[in-house]
Amino acid sequence: MKRSPFIESVRNELRVRHYSLQTEKTYLYWIKSFILFNEKQHPEKMGNHEIERFLNYIATSRGVSASTQNQALCAIIFLYRHVIKRDITDLSYTFAKRPRRLPTVLSPEEVNRILSNCNGKYWLIIALLYGAGFE
Repeated sequence: MKRSPFIESVRNELRVRHYSLQTEKTYLYWIKSFILFNEKQHPEKMGNHEIERFLNYIATSRGVSASTQNQALCAIIFLYRHVIKRDITDLSYTFAKRPRRLPTVLSPEEVNRILSNCNGKYWLIIALLYGAGFE
């Protein structure tokens, strides 16, 4: 299988900078996906519009997680900064944030119901856990 000289230059840059093998594979995957998504245009001919279109596509159509979106963005930023030697500025796309998870808290009535159904050492264990904040 013939390898692309451009992709090889990306791989060499990753290795010179001592990126891990897994990061190399991941970055190459996202860079190839970016190029294929944009109908095999060379990244030097593309800019913010194509980057934003790609990132919006993977976020909405492919439904990837926030961390995966960030990974793709990092790969593209690496490509432009270290291989093409051009910084991406004024990108109207920022790192995605994971949604905050709020803890589930028992109401005082629920705690009383649980404790009223326990006795002996189990009541003591549950009462101590609850009192210490382990819900």
